[in-house]
Formats: sequence, structure tokens, C-alpha cells
Amino acid sequence: MPSLFVPRGRARGTFAERGCSLRPNLAHQTVALVRASVEVHVPSCRLPCTQRVSHGLALRKSDWQKIPMRKAHQAVLELAGREVVITNPDKPFFPQAGHTKLHLVRYYAAVAEGALRGIAGRPIVLKRYVDGAAGEPFFQKRAPEQRPEWIETVELRFPSGRTAREIVVRDAAQLLWMVNLGCIDLNPHPVRADDLEHPDELRVDLDPGPGVNWDFVRRVTLLVRDVLDEHGLRGWPKTSGSRGMHVNVRIERRWSFEQVRRAALALAREVERRAPDLASSKWWKEERRGVFLDYNQNAKDRTVASAWSVRPTPDARVSMPLEWDEVADCDPAAFTLATAPARFAERGDASAGIDSAAGSLDALLELSASQEAAGLGDAPWPPHYKKQRDEPPRVAPSRRKASGPSTERRGHRESTQPLITVAKAARKADALAGLERWKARYPEAAARLHVDDVLVDSMRGRSTNWTRIRINLRNVPEGERPPEDPPEPDYDPWLAGAHG
Repeated sequence: MPSLFVPRGRARGTFAERGCSLRPNLAHQTVALVRASVEVHVPSCRLPCTQRVSHGLALRKSDWQKIPMRKAHQAVLELAGREVVITNPDKPFFPQAGHTKLHLVRYYAAVAEGALRGIAGRPIVLKRYVDGAAGEPFFQKRAPEQRPEWIETVELRFPSGRTAREIVVRDAAQLLWMVNLGCIDLNPHPVRADDLEHPDELRVDLDPGPGVNWDFVRRVTLLVRDVLDEHGLRGWPKTSGSRGMHVNVRIERRWSFEQVRRAALALAREVERRAPDLASSKWWKEERRGVFLDYNQNAKDRTVASAWSVRPTPDARVSMPLEWDEVADCDPAAFTLATAPARFAERGDASAGIDSAAGSLDALLELSASQEAAGLGDAPWPPHYKKQRDEPPRVAPSRRKASGPSTERRGHRESTQPLITVAKAARKADALAGLERWKARYPEAAARLHVDDVLVDSMRGRSTNWTRIRINLRNVPEGERPPEDPPEPDYDPWLAGAHG
């Protein structure tokens, strides 16, 4: 556990009977609690010691919560031989759960060994929540100009042709420096800094649609395990920290991004074939049912929250690595910033063996070839990627042009699904408020909607996410469908980015 400095504190009482000693630290005007060559500097309080655990001395969770914080602009942690300054340590980051920025920092210090396993040596996109989990984040690919000399970077080239130097983390000090920037979750690329063109990780992202229950997610996750096993690969499951699950697969660094994505698509299609009522490989939301296996998370420049990441949920949930025999009964709400360190101390990291389990994609690529021979070619890519040679139309089925010369000339679009856009907003809360206003205007139509008829899309703009809400009117009789009004609000992310 690192040393924590908080300005102007003093401790009272004695710890001698607990095997600890007190030592003044004049440089920081604190008192150090010392045991087993590990120091924990605390402000004015009386704290019991705990037993030594595998990653060093740790205070009990209840004690971390009880440490009083004087109003101070910064704290300093010593770890990995470096001092890391934590600005605004008492700033609320999870107001509902009562966690501050310093609680988040302490969490990552406690589980650093596990967190580093998912990010070490990889370029990382900084997803910064400067106003805490309740605020809107922004993405920062480029490393800050002002940074310590011990922060490593590497230059990446993106599908757009642009380049950026991104942060590379290798130790706990670098990790906590990044957390201090407001990074709640960790978003590494699936490549190592010494080879940016050959991923060493295939990522299976299971994303449940609206109204899909957690049992469906667990069942599809176990199907993913079966398909991977049959194709000579070992998957490492974890909760996403939100509504879904992730399965990471360590692979040999022999394949391009395109090949890894193709293998992930083949996997998704095979899972869908085995359980069409539970799983979907369809890119367009209007075509999905059940749990979507997002194969495009393996496209170049895509990132996924890594293991042990805290997620920006009200209860500060954690993306928790699991053993396979835990998946069938796991509850994602059980893993939070407050509870995960104890699990790590008691059980270690369930994905500890992932780096020694690199496998081959040959069998999945053979499956992809057989699917292609049966008529299943490529699937749609994300919108900002270059159009691929065998990619199908990058237009949602409900928006495709009708066939025939007359309709082609007029540009008329015939919808296979009656979708309308009702709100576009920079903040999700504003978009949801727009949805409620639409429902108030058209209560009869709103009463006929099913849960999965409301599509809430998180869209990526220049540097931030924005929210679009669409409604599928398929369950509203055609003669009773309301007109498509202009979205309200009607946010333009590109105009906002240009003016920003």
C-alpha cells in the first residue's frame, strides 16, 4: 500500500501494542504509521492496524472511509519510488455512494496489481470525468503537454490518418497519476506499445438490449465460453461494471486488427446460431434481440474498460474478473469500489493467468471462412471507418432506399422498421427529458410501446459522447402513428465541436 500524505495532520494514541510504531514526518507535517517497511500517512485520527496481505499493508475498508479529511488542495502518495500529487482529494466523485476522488485513488492503489494486468504496456485513451461520475466525460487521446518525465507515451496512427501520442502505464505511480486526471475507468487498446499493429487480445463485449434480463447475459456468456473452448481458446470473463459482461481472450501477436475483428464476428455469429432467441450479431439495433455481441469492439482504435476498472455508475461498480464457475450465479451489484478491494485481498485476481494463455485464431478464422462460403460476408463497421471492400450497405435497414427507378430518382426511403428520432442531446438526461415530452404529446402511441421499442444510442462526437433517442413505432397501428417531428432537443455534435 502506498504512503499517503495529507497536509497538517497529527495522530493521537499509541499503536505499540498492535506491533506498529509512530514516526513524525516533518517535511509533510504528518505522522507516519509504519509497519513491514510500508508507510501510511494519515491526518488527525486514531486508526487500528490490519493484518498484512499479499499486496502490502492495508487498512480495513471501514477505516479508509473513516479517515477525516481536512480541507486541502492536494494530497501526495508515495509508491513505485515516486510521489504522485492528488489534487482536490475530497472532491465528490460518486455523490450517491459517498465516495470522493481520494476514495477512488485509494481503490486503485489497493488493487493496482490486478488493474495493471489489464493495462500495463498498452496505450490508453484518457476518459476524463472532471466533475465526477455524474458529470459528462470527455475523451483525450493525446497525452497532456504538462506531465512528469516518468510518464511514458507512444505514437498511434488512427483510421482517419491522424496521429497522437497516448499514455502508456507500467506501474502503480503512473496509474494513479492518470486517475488524478479524472479517469474513473481504464480504457486500454488491445495492443502493446512495442507492436501497435498486432493485437494480443480479442475482446467479446456482451451488450444486453432494453428489457433483457441479467440471466440472459450470463447464459450467453457461458455459450461464448463453449465456442471459444471448441476453437482452442480460453476466455477470461468479467462483469462489465454496467449491464453486460466481457470475455477477454489472450492471443498470439500474429494477426492484424482486421483479422481479429473477423474472428470476433465469426464467434458472434456462431453464438447467435446456437441461441438465436438469446444472442445477436446484428449491428443495427432495430434488428437485434437479446444480447448483442459487439464484434466491432475489435476494430482498430476501439477500447473497452479493463478488468478492475471502476465504472461511472451511482454505486461505483467495478468490472470484476470472475472464475467461470462464478458466472452462472454472479451479481454485478456485489462488486463495487467499496467491496472489491477485500475480494482482491482475500482471493487475488481471477484473471491472473491470462498472460500465459495466449492462443491461436486459426480455428476461428477457419470458421469465418466457412461462414463466408455460406453467404455470410463482412458486417457493418462503425461509421467513421473507411468503407470496406465486401462490407454491406452502412445504412440501417429502416433507412435504405427502396428499389426501382422512380423511388431511386426521388430519393424516397422505404422503412422496414418505422423508426423516428425524438431527441438528440449532449447530455443523456436532456435526451431522456425530450423523450418524456414526446410521450406527453403522444400518449396513445406511447402507451403501445414495448421496452425494446425505445432505442437510446450513445454516440461518439469529436471528443465527447452524446445521446440520440429513437422510437420504433412497429407496435403502433399505422393509422395511429404520430408524425416525425424535429428532434427536441436537436443537438448537433459536429457544430458544437467546431464552436468548441
